[in-house]
Amino acid sequence: MKKNEVQFCKNCVISNYRPSSTVEFQNNSALKRNFIKFNDEGICSACQYAEIKTNIDWKKREKELLKLLDKYRSKDGSYDVVVPGSGGKDSAFTAHVLKYKYGMNPLTVTWAPHLYTEIGWKNFENWMHVGGLDNLLFTPNGKLHRLLTKLAFVNLLHPFQPFIIGQKLVGPKVASKFNIKLVFYGENQAEYGNNIKENFNPEMNTDFFSKKSEKIILGGKKINHIISKYKYNLSDFNPYIPEGLKVIQKKKIKFYYLGYYLKWDPQEVYYYASQNTGFSANTERTQGTYSKYSSIDDKIDYFHYYTTLIKFGLGRASYDASQEVRNGKITRDEAVYLVKKYDNEFPEKYFKDFLDYVAMSEKEFFNIIEKFRNKLLWKKTKKKWSLKHTVYG
Repeated sequence: MKKNEVQFCKNCVISNYRPSSTVEFQNNSALKRNFIKFNDEGICSACQYAEIKTNIDWKKREKELLKLLDKYRSKDGSYDVVVPGSGGKDSAFTAHVLKYKYGMNPLTVTWAPHLYTEIGWKNFENWMHVGGLDNLLFTPNGKLHRLLTKLAFVNLLHPFQPFIIGQKLVGPKVASKFNIKLVFYGENQAEYGNNIKENFNPEMNTDFFSKKSEKIILGGKKINHIISKYKYNLSDFNPYIPEGLKVIQKKKIKFYYLGYYLKWDPQEVYYYASQNTGFSANTERTQGTYSKYSSIDDKIDYFHYYTTLIKFGLGRASYDASQEVRNGKITRDEAVYLVKKYDNEFPEKYFKDFLDYVAMSEKEFFNIIEKFRNKLLWKKTKKKWSLKHTVYG
């Protein structure tokens, strides 16, 4: 394959421009990205691992999980595991299974979305009131969080970065604060396109949540720059400064993926969360895709996927359809149809909310979009942009 050539997986509908997970503290405009890999047969690493999953001995993996949980299980009724999440289907499933199937006593902890959707807030409340779980909701300084979101959009075309950072940090920080030695996440993001080898490690890489403060970059800028230019104090950034690795190691806190031990199927996770925690899909499909239950908590999330379309030529429907092909829910032909129909749809519903949140005009928004539009992927004819290469031809 030639450099910069677009290739689509022959099994699903993802392209070779699908970026791998990034350590957000190192994310700046000069960052060299890693992308999903394809084998000689044109199959992406996510589909390769989906095939590997069919041959894993999941009963053996569950026994490994039980052995691990027994090691950390509380004997005095205190919290014995932290589960970070929003109350969406994945975190709802993770916390509920750990408590009611495996007898743990989880403390769920939430880094608040930028702007809750109505269904997102309802599902968050149901997580506790229907699911029967304890929760700590952390809401960061709204003024600073808005600024960081705007900087991330202007400098990186990545408005969701402040939330991703907080979501990664809040679990380790709470575990350290409460002296809880176990933190559990849902599935490993490597399932969707990172290096396949990452899927065979049940523990999360500490690089995602532990860095020296002087090396932290937020919104494409170092903390000291933001403090100087916008008149903040270092103390304002406490929620964004991770627990040091030495502290984590001293306290012997461990971080695991439940998806390593239990076969992770997003649709089956949704069914479980609906039946046991009151999780509800939206009443209408999400703009940019056909689904109603994935990533519906935050109004800004809609623009996270729209910006991936601009930078990488992949919208929300591409991600949703690809994982459903891998899990045998739809065929590739159906996925191609859904991508063609929905992938390029603009998230109009929350556009005004987004502009208000980052204090930006519509003209400024689209000027920034055009600055980051990947010209290797997009072409303009008759004043209209379209992708040069699509999975639907």
